[in-house]
Amino acid sequence: MHFFGAARYNCIIMTNTYISNGTLLDSMATSVLVVDRALVIRYVNNAAEALFELSRNQLVGHTLKHFIANNSLNAERMQSALTHRESYTEGEVTLSFTYGKHCLVDAMVSVFDDGNESLLLLEVILIDQQRKLSQDNQHFAHQQAAKELIRGLAHEIKNPLGGIRGAAQLLERELGSDEQREFTSLIMEQSDRLRNMVDKLLGPNTVPSFKLQNVHRSIEQIRSLISFEADPSLHIERDYDPSIPEIYIDSDMIQQAILNIARNALQAVSDHGKITFVTRVQRQQMIQGVRYPLCVEIKVIDDGPGIPTEIKDTLFYPMVTSKSDGTGLGLSIAQSLIEHHKGKIEVESWPGHTEFCILLPINNQELTK
Repeated sequence: MHFFGAARYNCIIMTNTYISNGTLLDSMATSVLVVDRALVIRYVNNAAEALFELSRNQLVGHTLKHFIANNSLNAERMQSALTHRESYTEGEVTLSFTYGKHCLVDAMVSVFDDGNESLLLLEVILIDQQRKLSQDNQHFAHQQAAKELIRGLAHEIKNPLGGIRGAAQLLERELGSDEQREFTSLIMEQSDRLRNMVDKLLGPNTVPSFKLQNVHRSIEQIRSLISFEADPSLHIERDYDPSIPEIYIDSDMIQQAILNIARNALQAVSDHGKITFVTRVQRQQMIQGVRYPLCVEIKVIDDGPGIPTEIKDTLFYPMVTSKSDGTGLGLSIAQSLIEHHKGKIEVESWPGHTEFCILLPINNQELTK
């Protein structure tokens, strides 16, 4: 769907109020670029910055071919469209970036006049993103249903466990033999172990304490901890965006979430493998049906064997794990901690590459507890 025509490029009038074109375009989820006859980029909106993973200053003034492989967008057709003032649409184009990224998009090209000059308006809609949003909504609904089921079962288990432990305590007082008391002690120890597991299933039970903090401080503490635990031959790298502002977070919760993910990565990689901590700012992100203009992106990337296909869709469900000695609670707990911050965790994985991505909204005021 074409959203902008030539007459609407410079400004839009609504109830006698002029809305800045840049402001309006920056609020869109569609990536918008303006290019001239030489296909030099004149303008990009926030969504286009997120698509290219580059800032406006890095994009404007450079040609499209500097960032996009020629076989992705037909340069000759774009220049012909400008010459003959014809608009066109290309569906399901695989956009190949010169730095290796690939994505499936719909591309729309139209012509408009800016003074005495004709320019091209390029609109790019991520098909992958639309599918992903639908899948995210489905997965979120399934995960919430699974969590509610487990919470209900956990509460039902806790009540008889308390009764069993209490009965064992009373019985212990009546027993005169130390040998017999060993059995009641075993009952109480196992009851406590099960209760602790049930408490983990129920998730965090503390109220978050949000404070304005630098998220890199939390990441660095986990990176240092993982470095101490890892084999000296393991490469642990960082790639931080220093421009990320302070945000309201509960640092203990964020550290626990990152630690759970990082420990999974540590267990997955070989001694000579690599774990990388990355931070970026992402724009116009959808989280649980809400669009946030700015988000902090925290990635934990490893070069391990990847996540088994059979558990990929249920990875964040409690008790789901590929490890023989694992409880399957680490990622479920991490997700609950991030949800307290109105954020989400995403994952991409294939053999040799696993990437967990935490998205946290950048808010100017403290989150509602």
